[in-house]
Amino acid sequence: MRILLVEDNPAEARLTMEALHEAGVEHELFTVGDGETATAYLHREAGFTDVARPDLIFLDLNLPRKKGCQVLREIKGDPSLASIPVIVITNSKAPEDIVEVYDLRANCYLVKPPDLEDFFTMMRRVVEFWWLTVRLPDNNGLLSPPEASNEDIP
Repeated sequence: MRILLVEDNPAEARLTMEALHEAGVEHELFTVGDGETATAYLHREAGFTDVARPDLIFLDLNLPRKKGCQVLREIKGDPSLASIPVIVITNSKAPEDIVEVYDLRANCYLVKPPDLEDFFTMMRRVVEFWWLTVRLPDNNGLLSPPEASNEDIP
């Protein structure tokens, strides 16, 4: 599973990396810190010509240079990117943000819990769903989840 993490806060990016590592699933994580770099990465421009297309995108909303909703609008408006699931992970609980994100066709909206243990629990649940439950398309067909059960995730 290849994941693009779009997060401008280095501490929160590091926590996400640690949570994914702790979940014990095989993945490649690529992190970018602003919206413009995210779209350059996804369009394989500006030094990203050889990057692999992500299977999943974790997107913060409050980004420098280009806001998360604009990035989401561009992803879902591009037929070559629209099938990539986008999980918005943000600090915002604002109803208008939630409505806008779903109107832009994000796959889900998660609010970052302030408690570290709760954040790790949330990320473990994300892993359980996106790695072990759903089937994702890739350039060569379907990405099959690993042969595992929920007991395999700590």
